[in-house]
Amino acid sequence: MRRVLVTGGAGYIGSVLVRQLLNDSFKVRVVDNLRFGGESLIDLLDNKNFEFIKADVRDEIAMNEAVKDVWGIVHLAAIVGDPACAKEPDLTKEINLDAAKALYELAEKAAVERFVFASTCSNYGKMKNADGFVNEESALQPVSLYAETKVEFEKFLLGQAKDNNSKPTCLRYSTVYGLSPRMRFDLTVNEFTKDLAMGKELVVFGEQFWRPYCHVEDLARSAVLVLKSAPEKVAFDVFNVGDSNENYQKQTLVELIKKEIPEAKISYVKKDEDPRDYRVAFEKIKEKLGFEITKTVPDGIREINYIIKNGFLSNPDDGKYKNI
Repeated sequence: MRRVLVTGGAGYIGSVLVRQLLNDSFKVRVVDNLRFGGESLIDLLDNKNFEFIKADVRDEIAMNEAVKDVWGIVHLAAIVGDPACAKEPDLTKEINLDAAKALYELAEKAAVERFVFASTCSNYGKMKNADGFVNEESALQPVSLYAETKVEFEKFLLGQAKDNNSKPTCLRYSTVYGLSPRMRFDLTVNEFTKDLAMGKELVVFGEQFWRPYCHVEDLARSAVLVLKSAPEKVAFDVFNVGDSNENYQKQTLVELIKKEIPEAKISYVKKDEDPRDYRVAFEKIKEKLGFEITKTVPDGIREINYIIKNGFLSNPDDGKYKNI
């Protein structure tokens, strides 16, 4: 059984990915500092194929131990999202960039074969052609510290020697949504649905701007797929992760939610300028790796509405469900 190290494995995407890997007969080692708690992993602690190391990815001694006897790494650990990065810019650079580079260098020394990096479609910033799509060949125009660190680390990885032991792959994730063992409600689909399911009035700013969306289970699946793909198909390459039909404007998202929650109260605040506005094409990952999504935004809306309406969470507004 191949051992995969997942950094940030207790997080929103990581806790889903870890379960997928275990179900796919991988051994899994997680490194996480449990900044947002470790409840998402408790049920895995008695799994003989699961290991946990509580550590910060900036801790070189701990990370040197973590990469031992590892076949592949999925690097998720990061300060995630524009608001969280803006709040702690120095920490963001240390974790998202400096620690990430150090981890790759440790992986190379340890002869780890695969290195999968969770990047973001936020790298595209604002589309030049409002009627078109961006793809993996489009110019990167990061407009936030979060995206800037992702772009810089992508360049670092793709600039490594092709004969290196550790072959990198960059996955540019769509905006994520859906149910996870480590739930988040500071994500657009989740937050909008949660607020309306709780009977709140939703105020929407800049309803016309585009984003691609993808369910957390499908984003995690893409990392598993890369690990299972032949190295020549994925090494030193970049893939957008999502589906071209799952690009939405905020107004369309709200209309989809209203189909589930007809009594929803919504008001719009006009906003003509948003630094991010991008509609993304995902043909490359579909054609080259056969990746297809299994859930759509309406599925995610139904999931969130169900758990809120049925009281699965005692306080969905609790700060633990946010990254800031």
